[in-house]
Amino acid sequence: MRSEGCVMQCKISKSTLAVIALLTGLLTLVSCASVPAPPPAEETGTVAYVEGVPGGVIINTLSVTARVKAIDKVNRKVILVDASGKAFPVKVGPEAVNFDQIRAGDLVNFTVTEELVIYMNGEDGSSGDGSAGLVALAPEGARPGGLFAETRQITGTVMAIDLEKHTATLKFEDGTAKTFPVRSDVDLSKGKIGEQVVFRITEMIAISVEAP
Repeated sequence: MRSEGCVMQCKISKSTLAVIALLTGLLTLVSCASVPAPPPAEETGTVAYVEGVPGGVIINTLSVTARVKAIDKVNRKVILVDASGKAFPVKVGPEAVNFDQIRAGDLVNFTVTEELVIYMNGEDGSSGDGSAGLVALAPEGARPGGLFAETRQITGTVMAIDLEKHTATLKFEDGTAKTFPVRSDVDLSKGKIGEQVVFRITEMIAISVEAP
């Protein structure tokens, strides 16, 4: 009992692009000597579900590469250049123990993956809503890099089913309600008021640095 793939994919893409915007477009541009631009960003998406079964999985991946233009070791900042040739600064925290290994000309690879899993949880099931995070950094002496991941779970309760429009209205714990279109292959006449729909969203950012 989930939204049509195109609707959910639009939401995922906006969320994914927001992460990249934080790394690029929202940062102050700087003017430095030019260096070769890295390859353009690549975005892929997949949708998987079982015919007639409510729910499914949507995965979007966005890969972005930037080149190190300059390094400010005192303030632990690097100036990166994206595929369009624009330069922007990125602050590197003290937890990045391999900061001194970064060199001008290195390529910094960002891979942002977002997975949305939707499934039915029956009636009055335990929601388990909340979030959990994971941070894994390269060990000292290795090439700089790391993995950052967060999983959030939100549960909605079916409040209304419209067989004619083929939609379901869900109410969430914060009191909000939203009506979703349901896939045409799902038999809504078998749906029940009070059933729970679980949305589990996992966002992961992998960062690696490689020599040119």
